[in-house]
Formats: sequence, C-alpha cells, structure tokens
Amino acid sequence: MSKRIISKRMVIMLIILAIVFGAIFGFKAFVSMKMNEFFDNMPQPAAAVSTFEARSDSWARILEAVGTVNAVNGVDVTSQVAGEVEKIQFESGDTVSKGDTLVVLESAADRAQLNALEATSRLSRQEFDRYQRLYKQGSISKSELDNRRAQRDQAAAQAAAQREQINYKTVRAPFDGILGIRQVDLGQFLQPGTPVVSLTQLEPIYVDFSLPEQELSKVEKGLKARVRLDAYPEQPFEGKITAIEPGVNEATRNVALQATFDNADGKLRPGMFADVTIQLPQSQDVVVVPRTAISFAPYGNAVFVIQDGEQKNEDGEVQKVVKKRFVKLGRRRGDLIAVVEGLKAGEVVATSGLLKLRNDATVTIENDVEPSAEATPTPDNS
Repeated sequence: MSKRIISKRMVIMLIILAIVFGAIFGFKAFVSMKMNEFFDNMPQPAAAVSTFEARSDSWARILEAVGTVNAVNGVDVTSQVAGEVEKIQFESGDTVSKGDTLVVLESAADRAQLNALEATSRLSRQEFDRYQRLYKQGSISKSELDNRRAQRDQAAAQAAAQREQINYKTVRAPFDGILGIRQVDLGQFLQPGTPVVSLTQLEPIYVDFSLPEQELSKVEKGLKARVRLDAYPEQPFEGKITAIEPGVNEATRNVALQATFDNADGKLRPGMFADVTIQLPQSQDVVVVPRTAISFAPYGNAVFVIQDGEQKNEDGEVQKVVKKRFVKLGRRRGDLIAVVEGLKAGEVVATSGLLKLRNDATVTIENDVEPSAEATPTPDNS
C-alpha cells in the first residue's frame, strides 16, 4: 500500500514539473517569436544614395588584344673571323650610326701576308705587260699570253681576298641604333659568331599582336592602334597597323598583325608587354552608367534600379525603393561603363552606398557629383 502511494506521488510530481518547464519554455518561445516579428517589421531608415539616369551613347567600336614590343632591327653584333681583341671603340649604351667601328681585332700577320700578295700581284701585272708586247711582236703564242693574264688576275684576286679578310677584323655597326652592354674585353680571343654587343634600333618600333580569325574582316592596314604599357600606365602610345599576316594560324585560329609606332623618346623597348586597342571606323550605340553604379560579385554583376514604392513619407511624397537587377557589362570609358544587357536608357540607378542596399530598401536621393565620360577608352576590367 505504501509503495503504491509513493508511486502515485512521483507521477504527480513529474506531471507538475513537466507543466512548469513547459510553461517556461513556451513563454521563452513566445517572447522570441514576438521579438523576431518586431525586428522584421521594424521600419528601416532610408539610405541616402546618389543616382544616375542610364543614357544612350555612341561609342567607337574597338578591338582589344595583347601584344609584344619588337624592334625593327635588333641583333647581337658578332665577329665574322677569329682574332684577339686589340681595340674597343665604344661604351655600353652608346648611340651609334651605321658603319661606326666597334671592335678592332689584331691583324699584323694578315697585313704582312697582304703585302706579299700585293707584291706578287704587281709582278704579275708587269709580266703580263711584257708578254703583251712580245705577243704584238709575234714572239709568243696567244696561249702564253692568256696564261699570263690568268696569273695576273689570280694574284689580284688573292690580294683582294686578303684585304677583305683584314676588313673583317674590324667589327662595325650594321645599322643605326643603341648599343647594349659590352660582352668582350681587351685581349680576349674571339671565335667567329661570338657576341660582341647587342644593337637595337628603337625608332620606329613594332608591336606584334594577334586577333581571332572572326575579327579579320574588321581590320585593315592603316587603322589606328593604341597601346598601354605597364611601365607607363597613364600614357597611351598612338600608332597604326602596317602589316597583316596573309594566313591564319591553324593551331590557334588567330591572325598575326603588326603596328608601327614612333618612338623618338625611346620609351617603348623590345620585349615589353602591351595592351593593344584597335579603333574601328564604325560606332556602336550603348547604354552607359557610372562604374560606381555596378555591384561587382563573383556570381554576377548587378545594379540597383530606383523605383517608386507603395508607401508615402511624412511629406506625402511617394517613397523611393531599389530593385536589384543583374546586368551584363561591356567595356568602359572614363568613369562610365557600357551595360550590354539588363538595363534600358532612362532607368535611374544608385551610384553610391551600394554596400548598405538590399532589394526593396527605401532610399533618399542626394545628387552632388556626376561622373564624366571624357576619357580614353580602356579595356573592360569587370
């Protein structure tokens, strides 16, 4: 009997505890629900933004590529014959003209041999003159005269060859240009083909680049080309297309082009990486907005379009709200960027405070500064 009473009391106690704890947790859940409802329905303060009305514009069509700066002429000056360096008549970095002497090789033995050959040549001429007189007198045959003539010509040719050999001992600049760093020393024995110094012609200069084959019909010789270099990011260089490869590369389906640039200041150097922009004669109608109006994101770029909301403010005016809209971007020019898809001319977009905006957020408009489009076209970096 006592055990039954104890068990009954335990059950009653557990029921009471369950009711108490259930009431506590239920109250907490109710309070949390009401707080969430309050915060969800709490009016957000209107965000202050500047705006821009998307507008139509006509931009020149351009093609973009990457290229490499190459010299019109650029070689490693070498010696054609072997010899010991006797004189060095240049300094590293000198500007030279075609034919200027750079290096002189020792040639004493070659000059001594030339003297011997010239003496032989003079003797051969004298003997030929004597045999020619004898032939006129009928003292010798025609074949003997021809034999002396051949000996005379052979001796003269050997002397001329030796003079050329000595001339090869003087290494000269093959064209106008700027020398690089000297690669030989006095007394060094040079083998044929050993580099002496690099020589580069910098004025004018080439930029070689490639375009996809579908762009081939749009380009022609004479079109303007503009390049930008990492070394001078704020300075564009103007040139024109001067050569188009007649064939298309079978592996890449690209066509090679070459543009020529004046380079009087020598800023363009062979081997530099160049961003190339080709300006086409045709223009393109685009819808433009400031770059500050674009919310860049890995999953897609977007703009916040300003629209009329459903509520009115304290002054009785219709509140403005923003709608997030994904867009496809084109190239940029100055502070403006072209929108290819997702936006129409005349629609108003937010240009500041994008980080604090969300879809359907209320905004107030404060316009102070309007971006400018007066700038050189640059590649699309979006």
